[in-house]
Amino acid sequence: MQKTVAKTITFDGVGLHSGAPVRMTIEPARANSGISFVRSDIAADVTDTRNASIAARWDSVVPSKLCTLIRNDDGVEISTIEHIMAALAGCGVTNALVHVNGPEVPIEDGSAAPFVSAILDAGLSRQEGPSRALKILKPVEVILGDATARLEAAETLEIDFHIDFEDAAIGVQSKNLVMANGAFIRELSNCRTFCRKAEVDWMQSNGLALGGVPGENAIVFDGAKVEGGVAGLRHEDEPVRHKMLDALGDLALAGAPILGRYVGVRSGHAMTNALLRKVFATPGAWAFVSVDEATAQTLPGAGVTALDLAYCA
Repeated sequence: MQKTVAKTITFDGVGLHSGAPVRMTIEPARANSGISFVRSDIAADVTDTRNASIAARWDSVVPSKLCTLIRNDDGVEISTIEHIMAALAGCGVTNALVHVNGPEVPIEDGSAAPFVSAILDAGLSRQEGPSRALKILKPVEVILGDATARLEAAETLEIDFHIDFEDAAIGVQSKNLVMANGAFIRELSNCRTFCRKAEVDWMQSNGLALGGVPGENAIVFDGAKVEGGVAGLRHEDEPVRHKMLDALGDLALAGAPILGRYVGVRSGHAMTNALLRKVFATPGAWAFVSVDEATAQTLPGAGVTALDLAYCA
């Protein structure tokens, strides 16, 4: 069955890059509508005739080095959607309207946990009509330098990620998870965005990352040091876990849960989107399939409860 949120959920926060206050609401949506973002500030402006709605789909994504950004044909855009998309996918939400009163989703604590907590607290409503999944039938891969992103056949969604940073505090990290039975919520949802100190300095000198607060909504690494100390990490391998969180959010833009194995090596938002574009452009590589009861139990949001979130607290 398809699912939407049982009631409207509201978040007040700041944009990671703009530092500006932002309000976001997640509202119930009809069956078969998918996930859509709506710029509520534009919708409320009677002098602005642009379409304020943007479909949360792979073909709405436009290039952005720092986050996942979607834009509609009228040039209306919303950025930094990857964490809320991961939360929706991880909780099994298939239909929702996400209203944002600005161009950027609130960063909250830099992870997906605040979104997950609010969604689970609000509860989900089952909707009439069968769900579908995107089944990967044969391997598809994109390579850029020493980075790789690949999707290959599997019975459920599995994410395998590898990172390799010069900073000794990050170093080489690898992790593999089958994303069933609440694994996303327990293992990944509270892992925060991270960056290197040199990147923060560059971004802030160029008017970006103005809402970032090390230790509160981001982890900052500087060589062998972690700002705030290693005791502030939620997991010893929090960086690779966050990369997996991002991957789930970006893969959710396929428009349906994926039955397949994602392998990321030093990959990021742009490569995951390039991978989805290549999948849909490759004949015989994919098929939409109806989700039966047995398959439904293997999807990321099946049977999740607040206890799953408490596990990672």
